[in-house]
Amino acid sequence: MHDFLYRNGQLHCEEVPVVKIAKEVGTPFYLYSYQTLRHHFRVFDKAFQEVPHLICFAAKANSNLAVLKVFGREGGGADIVSGGELYRALKAGIPAKRIVFAGVGKTDEEIAQALRTGILMFNVESPQELIKISHVARRLKKKARVALRVNPDIDPKTHPYVATGLKKSKFGIAIQEALEHYLLAKRLRQIEVVGIHKHIGSQLMEIGPFVDAFQRVLNLVKALKEEGIPIRYFDVGGGLGITYKDESPPHPVELARALIPMVQGLDLTLIFEPGRVLVGNAGILVTKVLYTKRGEGKTFIIVDAAMNDLIRPSLYGAFHEIKPVREAVHAKTH
Repeated sequence: MHDFLYRNGQLHCEEVPVVKIAKEVGTPFYLYSYQTLRHHFRVFDKAFQEVPHLICFAAKANSNLAVLKVFGREGGGADIVSGGELYRALKAGIPAKRIVFAGVGKTDEEIAQALRTGILMFNVESPQELIKISHVARRLKKKARVALRVNPDIDPKTHPYVATGLKKSKFGIAIQEALEHYLLAKRLRQIEVVGIHKHIGSQLMEIGPFVDAFQRVLNLVKALKEEGIPIRYFDVGGGLGITYKDESPPHPVELARALIPMVQGLDLTLIFEPGRVLVGNAGILVTKVLYTKRGEGKTFIIVDAAMNDLIRPSLYGAFHEIKPVREAVHAKTH
């Protein structure tokens, strides 16, 4: 939270008192720091400056147009999972050539919309989806650029609700079957294979699982090249964690130190899909206390925001820090 600080007992966002904004717009509201968003993006971007790369912000982390515009102006792209997110990314000025389309449930209409706009590539989740994209592309007389999402079966050591790279997960194609499906993609006339994709989970606290999955998929990249299927883009996903309470997540520079030596000389462009690591600590939800209510053994604070405004704690018991807009002043005792 680089730009949320107390000054003279009042919480400020950059140079503006939060209470001043509350008086102008009313509560509840979300408040994000432009400087923090920009700083987080630049730190991630700079960490990988030694190798060709593209940072595609995971729009599901925050699809607000103002937030998307910040990353677009910084040269970033978007990782989307729906037609609505595609519309928002384009509306925010992010070029289609910097957009990757993930998600397990793409519809015909969404595929067609993405093809018409000319996105960088689809991250394909299944052979059925691959065939569907081919059919839609043929109907539109387009060629679809694709990467297959490979499930490396790596334990990300995170909360099971946000683990996506285990074999029991609904995401991706089992790594043992990936070559077979790449050969299918190669035979489809409307398909252009350009990449490979993996994403093992969110709120990762260790570099090890990320690196293990990266190496496993990198071995597949080399095998594909031997089969005459050169890969240009390696979408390594996102998932780096942030501090909510006492966590010590890895820094993007640590990730870069581990990955860069593994890809130098391979003629690959790395694509990253950071989400919460860019926006999670860049904003706050401001809410007003309406009532206090004493129960048996517990006191409840009733506010004008609700679980739909901050759903993580309700979903899986996640910790979320609460701070006063005005610091409490304790009377001196004599």
